[in-house]
Amino acid sequence: MKKILLIEDNNEMRENTAEILELADYKVITAKNGKIGVELAQSELPNLIICDIMMPVLDGYGVLEMLSKNSETGSIPFIFLT
Repeated sequence: MKKILLIEDNNEMRENTAEILELADYKVITAKNGKIGVELAQSELPNLIICDIMMPVLDGYGVLEMLSKNSETGSIPFIFLT
């Protein structure tokens, strides 16, 4: 089963998007901010990352920059969702 990391600070958006992805048979890991998202990306190594841009703590651009510098996470496909 493909694993998707969803990073989104809006609870309703995060829950709804995760539910849609789970109904399509994806395993979904969620994070409520960019800092947690980076930590989960490094520990879980998902197949895809879907990330909001405007978030507290660490925004989506910061997440992308941090993950692209890491050899383990730099090649994970990354989609901005806003």
